[in-house]
Amino acid sequence: MNSENKKRKFKTLDIVYIGLFAALIAVCSWIAVPLTVSITLQTFAICLTSGLLGWKRGTLTVIVYILLGMVGLPVFTGFKSGIAAVTGPTGGYIVGFVFTALIVGAAAEKTGRKLWQNILFMTAGILVCYLFGTIWFVIAYNVMFVSAFSTCVLPFLLPDAVKIIVAAVLVNRLKRFIK
Repeated sequence: MNSENKKRKFKTLDIVYIGLFAALIAVCSWIAVPLTVSITLQTFAICLTSGLLGWKRGTLTVIVYILLGMVGLPVFTGFKSGIAAVTGPTGGYIVGFVFTALIVGAAAEKTGRKLWQNILFMTAGILVCYLFGTIWFVIAYNVMFVSAFSTCVLPFLLPDAVKIIVAAVLVNRLKRFIK
């Protein structure tokens, strides 16, 4: 197989991975555990995607997911879609997913994929998403940061910690199967 065919094969494989993982993020956004606030598996899927695919493919996957939602496919939590879902009061968290993917994917590529490193960088990625989304929420609703933090972050800390641990373990175990 010459290098041009090999290069083309990797491009095709990249497209397949991006499509499959964008679908995974969408499905995980629909899985909701209704507590006092609804807990979804979006952040789990984004950490898993970026940890497995790296920063380029992982970030592109998240961008494809967001674009699919913006053009009207019901891929966001609660089967929502459209530009309003991304520009609305909680849209900052959706945009924050891009930064999570960048952080988790870049760290996975640079540092290797030891379990504790995955947990550390997935935590950092989620914290950046929290920060970006909460600031967006504060601006959209004109509320104090403390109020937004108690509403938008505090209820999600423990569930996201569990999702991070599970995603880190899966990345650690599955990475050898992803080209």
